[in-house]
Amino acid sequence: MRRRSAIEPVIGHIKAEHRMDRNYLAGQQGDAVNAILAPGGYNFSLLLNWFRQLLWLLLAALQSQPKSLA
Repeated sequence: MRRRSAIEPVIGHIKAEHRMDRNYLAGQQGDAVNAILAPGGYNFSLLLNWFRQLLWLLLAALQSQPKSLA
C-alpha cells in the first residue's frame, strides 16, 4: 500500500498534464503507444530539470573559483 500511495499522485499528474485522460491514437496499438509515451515524456521532463540544476551548480562552481593574477 505504501508503494501505491507513492505512485497514485504521479499517475494523476501524468493523466492531467500529459494527455493521458483521452487517448488520441486509434486502436489497441494506440493504447499501448500512449501508455508508453506519456510516462516517457514525464521522465524526460524530470531529466531536463535535473540537467538544469546540474548546469546551475557547474556555473556557480566556475564563478566562485579565484582568478589568478598571471
